[in-house]
This record gives sequence, C-alpha cells and structure tokens, in this order.
Amino acid sequence: MSLIVPEFDESVVVRSAEAEVLGRAPTTVRLLADSSATGGALSTQRVTLADGANGANPHRHANSAELFYLLDGSAQLLSGEQVVTAERGDLVVVPPGVPHAFAAAPGEAADILIVITPGVERFEYFRHLERIAYGKVPPESLLEVQEIYDTYFLQSKVWEEART
Repeated sequence: MSLIVPEFDESVVVRSAEAEVLGRAPTTVRLLADSSATGGALSTQRVTLADGANGANPHRHANSAELFYLLDGSAQLLSGEQVVTAERGDLVVVPPGVPHAFAAAPGEAADILIVITPGVERFEYFRHLERIAYGKVPPESLLEVQEIYDTYFLQSKVWEEART
C-alpha cells in the first residue's frame, strides 16, 4: 500500500462566485480545485444536472477513486455492474478500475460534488467536454486524451438498460 503525501502548504479556498462554470442547463460544471492546487491530493468539481440529464458516460480510472456526494436531488450512479440511486446526503465512492457513470435520476435534478483522489489535472478535460458539446471538436477526440486524464471509456449494458 502506498501513501499519497500531497505537497501544498496553503489552504485552498474557492469562492462560489469565483469558480469557473462550464456548460449551461441541463448540465453545468463548476471547476473547484484541480490537482495542481492540492499538491496532487485531489481534484474536485460540482456538477448540476436538470431533469434526468446525463452526467458522464461509462468509464473507469486506472489510478484514482471517485467520490460522489449528493448535495441535492437524486442521481443514478453506475458502480461496476450495479446501478445505485443516490439521494440528497448520500455518498458513493468508486474504487480505481471500476466502471462507473452518473446522471440525474429520471424526472429529477441532481447537484453532485465529485472528488477524484489522488488528483488528476481535470479542468482541461471538462473544457474539452464543453468544446464537444458546442460542436467545436468531435466526440472521438476524447479517445486521444484518455491516458492524459486517466479516463477510459467503455460500454455498459447495465447502464444502458437503466437509462432507457
């Protein structure tokens, strides 16, 4: 077992009004703290999904765990071969290597705090997703950056069934 010792010596304070916000309804992402700000300890963002909106398609991280904390609403989360419905105040932590995805539950909104640890520089990944959403780059361009962001896309029949 290895211990991650983050290397930063000042508290990280991100004011809500100062956070970079990407996207627009039904999906917005607030970039809170990237790995470089926390000495590699974590990266975190807040994702707000309206009315059953999709968050992230099935993927896995080889080296990081991902934590989902429901600030408000209801979300469906894929963790391995299980789809969990999480409600306000619920926590789901997905270990490295385990397929996962998330979306607002059908007919519901969700406000989710997401933490990845150890941290991976993720802000540019979310900016890349925004460029895809606005048609500036093709969706296939994500395949070229999977290793950079430790995000490997995959298929999940369980997830597809839960979301239809």
